[in-house]
Amino acid sequence: MSLSIDFLDETNELSEEMLSTLEELLNFAARKEEVEAGSELSVTFVSNDRIQEINREYRDKDYATDVISFALEEMGEGEIEVSGGDMPRVLGDIIISIKKAEEQAAEYGHSFEREMGFLAVHGLLHLLGYDHENEEDEKIMFGRQKDILDEYGLQR
Repeated sequence: MSLSIDFLDETNELSEEMLSTLEELLNFAARKEEVEAGSELSVTFVSNDRIQEINREYRDKDYATDVISFALEEMGEGEIEVSGGDMPRVLGDIIISIKKAEEQAAEYGHSFEREMGFLAVHGLLHLLGYDHENEEDEKIMFGRQKDILDEYGLQR
């Protein structure tokens, strides 16, 4: 089982090894979450300035953040669900700030690889419907993230 993942590194800062690790981790997480084989998503790596721009434009929050997810399966008001037997499941887009990941890895005292893995899994779980808007949901989502990262081998 594997996802179809489009990676775009706008910063040109990530190694092939890092991209390979993230692809393997996202596929591992998808198996744990029983995501259908062939499901599609994109992961874009950007600068702090670019993620701040996206955050301001789409979320009305004028600051750089670490990760933003845009789930394509969320139904908005007045939208009609379209499905087809042979169409792949399109999960959505994950956008990660490389600089924020570097800053947070230093702040939390763990590796850049661990932080990038955390942000990628966090973004994927949002695409799958997890959220952390309240304490109960946060406990569920962050517990799931920790379990996936620990089992994969990216402990804090």
